[in-house]
Amino acid sequence: MELREELKGPERERLRTVKPLDIPEFLLYGQLIGLVEARATKAEEDTTGRRLKPLGTRRPDEPVKTYATPAAKADLFSEPEDPMHEKEPKPKEPLKPYPAYKPAAVPWLQQVPEHWELKRAKSVFRAIDVKSKTGKEELLTVSSANGIVKRRESNVNMFKAKTYVGHKLCWPEDLVINSLWAWGRGLGFSKEHGIISTAYGVYRLREPHKHLWQYLNYTLRSSVYQWELQVRSKGVWKSRLQLTDASFFDMPILMPPKEDAELIVRYLHALDAKVKRYIRTKRTLIARLQEQKQAIIQRAVTRGLDPNVKLKPSGVEWLGEVPEHWDVKRGKAVFEVIDVRSKTGNEELLSVSAVNGVVLRSSSQVHMFMAASYIGHKLCWPEDLVINSLWAWAKGFGFSKHHGIVSTAYSVYRLRPQYKRLWRYLDVLLRSGAYDWDFTVRSRGVWKSRLQLTDSSFLDMRMILPSAKEADEIVEYIRTETKDLDEALSRVNKEIEVLQEYHTRLISDVVTGAVDVREAAKAIEEVVPVEDSMDEAVELEAEVEGELDTNE
Repeated sequence: MELREELKGPERERLRTVKPLDIPEFLLYGQLIGLVEARATKAEEDTTGRRLKPLGTRRPDEPVKTYATPAAKADLFSEPEDPMHEKEPKPKEPLKPYPAYKPAAVPWLQQVPEHWELKRAKSVFRAIDVKSKTGKEELLTVSSANGIVKRRESNVNMFKAKTYVGHKLCWPEDLVINSLWAWGRGLGFSKEHGIISTAYGVYRLREPHKHLWQYLNYTLRSSVYQWELQVRSKGVWKSRLQLTDASFFDMPILMPPKEDAELIVRYLHALDAKVKRYIRTKRTLIARLQEQKQAIIQRAVTRGLDPNVKLKPSGVEWLGEVPEHWDVKRGKAVFEVIDVRSKTGNEELLSVSAVNGVVLRSSSQVHMFMAASYIGHKLCWPEDLVINSLWAWAKGFGFSKHHGIVSTAYSVYRLRPQYKRLWRYLDVLLRSGAYDWDFTVRSRGVWKSRLQLTDSSFLDMRMILPSAKEADEIVEYIRTETKDLDEALSRVNKEIEVLQEYHTRLISDVVTGAVDVREAAKAIEEVVPVEDSMDEAVELEAEVEGELDTNE
């Protein structure tokens, strides 16, 4: 039945009513969606010259209301205006500098507010070295994203000691520094009493400065201090630069008055809460887009493009049925192991990214070990499959588009001649959600971050194989169908990236006194912290791409 016919029936009112979608914190062009009712224009008058009655239940003598929308350029602390409000919101005053400054006398900071102090860390902190007698306290670890966190709440898997008797202890408001990762924000003030690594440094604020711990947590973890921590860390390569007690104690520490520090912390707590809520919403959207993309990919690579195709059991429980005319073969029938070594060490250096597959190391943002020589290291060629055997379970693999050097710990596989044309299809198939479980259960080890996929385990995997022509059609279909999703994902990720850059820069400006937030902070009510593990995936990605991609 046509809709116009249904509208004549008893369901008329239900069909005429469209309820708004229940999507919390959903934005349209960066603004909250609200109801807007405009005044009728002359073009909307009927033929008799009378204005058309606006939608709703307005009384005849009641004027038509207009609703203000949120200001387009409201700052991070502008709450959305009540859509029933009649007036435009007043623009916020931009942050201004402090009234007076003095020279800072440090290379990375030209000036500081005149009433702030600059002291050496040795006059602000003292070293603490207390060991556990029972080994039963809470296990803690250092997160570059979140500072000091409980190990059981961290997604990063680490070695477990047989006993923690004799390991270092820290207490709330102690500064804990992973001396090998201080340059990469591997530090923070603890909120817990617990056990940390014996290789970490623990420092306690001297009594007159105890009120500064939250301010200093922001300051020492800010981007402006990364330069100071890096140049004071010494070592052969960046990923193992070590910050000694002596180097740390010689560092300059910014010291605002107590009232300034408290207002700065209040402002930055509010900033963090706003940013985390925004990014949490955006990451939820990303997850939904990725789910949709994976559904398109998984359906195409496991069932093909013909919805009416006859199916057969694949022989693999987790795969289910596949098109009747497709082949199902073990990896050893499709791939051969390649182990060719560089004679000069001068080829392009390559790396494996969990997100992008095999990439040029020069284009990677992750810092890795550099070997003195790459002679004898493995080589791969375009259309070879490269697998980081310790991270296969986390998509640490991909087909290369380059000829170059990879780690000796990697596995390189080449498609047998009859399957050469399938490399693009297999790249999508193996990186699809359909194969996540298989890569995980075939990787063996004591803990998750060191599960290893051997050659024999990979070559025993079942591959589902369409014809070369159908494989090309599937790849093109996926490219076309996911193009808009990829553009949306890129756009949302860019929004997050821009906000994070703004967040990072603003923190640095606030903690160094480049901008005065005291008045803005006084207007902020008590902020409820937003607990969010949004950066754990980023940390895992860095570990996949960096820590184990040594190429030593």
